[in-house]
Amino acid sequence: MQDAPLFSDITPSPEGGQAWWIKARDGVRLRVALWPLEDAKGTVLLFPGRTEYIEKYGITARDLAQCGYATLVIDWRGQGLSDRLVANPMAGHVQNFTDYQMDVAAMLEAAKTLDLPRPWHLLAHSMGGCIALRSLHEGLPVETASFSAPMWRIGMAAHMRPFAWAMSWGSRFLGMGDKIAPGTTSQSYVLVEPFETNMLTNDPDMYQYLIDQTRAQPGLGLAGPSLRWLYTSLVETRALAGMASPDLPCLSVMGSDEEIVDIPAITERMARWPGSRLETIEGGKHELLMDTPKTRARVMELICGHMAAQKNS
Repeated sequence: MQDAPLFSDITPSPEGGQAWWIKARDGVRLRVALWPLEDAKGTVLLFPGRTEYIEKYGITARDLAQCGYATLVIDWRGQGLSDRLVANPMAGHVQNFTDYQMDVAAMLEAAKTLDLPRPWHLLAHSMGGCIALRSLHEGLPVETASFSAPMWRIGMAAHMRPFAWAMSWGSRFLGMGDKIAPGTTSQSYVLVEPFETNMLTNDPDMYQYLIDQTRAQPGLGLAGPSLRWLYTSLVETRALAGMASPDLPCLSVMGSDEEIVDIPAITERMARWPGSRLETIEGGKHELLMDTPKTRARVMELICGHMAAQKNS
């Protein structure tokens, strides 16, 4: 593990944060960061969503620290400061969705090297929720799982789903798999979408927070997904939908006004996850961890209560 940049000046994170470069087994360089906490009750392994980066979650790490937990976060391959995988660095690309499991393995190795306080808990947002569900099936060593708007299927109109399959499948044979999918932005979403029509948050201050971070460190930004990412994510979410639910306590939170991931896929999964709990935040959008102070407080209360309950059960 070698020291890596951590832009603490753009995030209201806990003191003592540090980042490192690590490598996946296929040689892809990744960045992880730890916000430690003295006498922590455990460590949260935080799996971000697509387009996201470590610094975005400094505010969440601060909230988790107030609950007594250290936080370890990763930049997935193809985003943040981890290696970008195609010529256009703004394209959110992965060759195969299961490649993210190599990133998870490298993150776990770092957690072991750092001897992070146990028990370990999972917190996964959006695309991170898809990666996490696969990881849980493969034995991710956590005591609890918490999901924020998990991407267990991509949200899109029913009539568009066959087109998305056909277009993304065909791109593999036309040499277009690394091209940004039509209908998505070629720049960072927060830099082109006005707050009034954004699908992420109800809080203008939080939206400006995301804009300011992206402007301060443009290298953290990411645009729409590649056609290859789209195809392999469709394959992975379909495969996961046919699998049983893992055997550990699970909490999922989602907003009633969710537009990015598929709500029926979340409700169906949670209905067949024994001992799970699904909470819908009225009026909430996709980024519940980046919403109004009231919403963030409620979501953190649920997550921290879920982790603490398992210790006391």
